[in-house]
Amino acid sequence: MNQTLGVAPNLACLKSQVSLQPLSTFRVGGAAEWLAMPRQQSELEQVLAWAIAADLKLTPLGAGSNLLISDRGIAGLVLCTRRWRGTTFDEAGRVTVAAGEPLPTLAWKAAKRGCRGLEWAVGIPGTVGGAVVMNAGAHGGCAADVLTSATVLDPMTGILTMTPKDLAFQYRTSILQGGRRVVLEATFQLEPGHDPEVVVADTLAGLNQRRATQPYDLPNCGSVFRNPYPHTAGTLIETAGLKGYRIGNAQVSERHANFIVNLGGATAADIQRLIHHVQHEVEARWNLRLQTEVKLLGEFPNL
Repeated sequence: MNQTLGVAPNLACLKSQVSLQPLSTFRVGGAAEWLAMPRQQSELEQVLAWAIAADLKLTPLGAGSNLLISDRGIAGLVLCTRRWRGTTFDEAGRVTVAAGEPLPTLAWKAAKRGCRGLEWAVGIPGTVGGAVVMNAGAHGGCAADVLTSATVLDPMTGILTMTPKDLAFQYRTSILQGGRRVVLEATFQLEPGHDPEVVVADTLAGLNQRRATQPYDLPNCGSVFRNPYPHTAGTLIETAGLKGYRIGNAQVSERHANFIVNLGGATAADIQRLIHHVQHEVEARWNLRLQTEVKLLGEFPNL
């Protein structure tokens, strides 16, 4: 525990030594030294000011997907924005959304208003803030295609408005990854004026396709590896005969090889070793090193 913390702010949103397993879609990981789940900007600002004064490491956390939390937990302050919600549409198809709004919820709201542009997001188990940070995407669409701006709180300089150019979007990444800036809200430009029934039907079709091909029934983080164009990671892993391969209670999904599932009681160490094994086997066969899409948070052993 950091010995220079001073007095923590007396806020209901701030707790110490909180298990992060319930906040991770993998359902693994240790405790946060400090966890804050603010509902208001004033709470967020107080917590950040305290963390900066105490020189605490800051780890933003959204829906807990696309990441693997160490069994040792995370030192410093974990800042979870999933309680920060709210959505406002205008007649021109612009929608401004709080960082904690779930992507599937936003996709359905847009579809029911006859707005196209977010059909790809309906099956992604993440938040709007996380989508901005990692340039989330699926089915050929991504956040960068529709984002017009993001409101970001920089602990050192205050509130910033960042454009897609400022965010330096690339495949599943942005300039915000690994930094201390926290997304507060994002504005997307959608295509209004479509028949809501048609957009809802298209959105449902995309969701049903994902449910039919991906392991929604077991804890997982989403896609584990980036697709090495022109190949897909899932095809390479399946061809290597790794579907169903397991270490401890972590298993390469039998439904989709680019997913690792927690069969119940898996540890982060099990999952890390399985990721490493898959990388080794694919590289040995094709001389191609799969790069992870999942982010590792906390301390992990070197394998």
